[in-house]
Amino acid sequence: MLGQYLITFREVLEAALITAIILSYLVRTGRRPLSRYIWYGAYLAVALSLGLGASIWLAYGVLPKTVQVLFEATAAFVAVVVLSSMVYWMAAKGKYIKRDMERRIEAVVTKGAILGLVSIAFIVVFREGLETVLFLTPFLLKDALGTFAGIAAGTATALILSYGIFVAGMRINLHRFFYFTSILLILLAGGLAGYGVHELLEFYEQTGVEAGWLGEHAYTLNIAKGSLLHHKGILGSVLAVMFGYTTNAEWARIIVHLAYLAVAIPLVVWVYRKDHMPL
Repeated sequence: MLGQYLITFREVLEAALITAIILSYLVRTGRRPLSRYIWYGAYLAVALSLGLGASIWLAYGVLPKTVQVLFEATAAFVAVVVLSSMVYWMAAKGKYIKRDMERRIEAVVTKGAILGLVSIAFIVVFREGLETVLFLTPFLLKDALGTFAGIAAGTATALILSYGIFVAGMRINLHRFFYFTSILLILLAGGLAGYGVHELLEFYEQTGVEAGWLGEHAYTLNIAKGSLLHHKGILGSVLAVMFGYTTNAEWARIIVHLAYLAVAIPLVVWVYRKDHMPL
């Protein structure tokens, strides 16, 4: 649930903050009546994102067992790619969001394009919604109840925080906030990359493909399934989501997991710090 919560919280917060920037700009420039078109676009994006998530879940349920394993591996790899690109984009472009968004809104409003306002809000919210669906799909396939709980908690927290920032005037260092949550998301993505490799190896095993020494276990911890520290236990499952912890792992899984972290973490830290901005 923790990983699902963090992903949802981050994505909903981004969508809520950008939407709030648009709405506050319209209010400041005396165009409050146009706000309803922003809400139209946001509502449409949320509905489409939910529909997409439901469709993926239903489609997975009718797949043969072997194909389900391959689907889980593919979903994990797609989530890693999209999650990584989102974190990098936010690190590189996040500080310009407010300025760029206000310029786009001003250009649209000046032309009197109402459909443009709806489109901007739709694109902003749907992009975050699509990312959320892609990120959460591997978790949804493994733990539907925990994923729904994480979505509900993450959404509620993000909306409350965004309300506090833009309405109540609460002060928060967003640069520092996104920096630390980006590191957490990279750790989570590393675990997903390892999980994807594990599912791919399982697919190979079911289809008779030999993975050689890469498919052999690098280690096996003597921890019973009923233990809190098992990767399916209460504590172990949290560590599994956030850090890719497991009681047994194949060599390929370890190599991919560590290689991803070795590249992604220094890159994100460098991008956030290259302009010497205080964290």
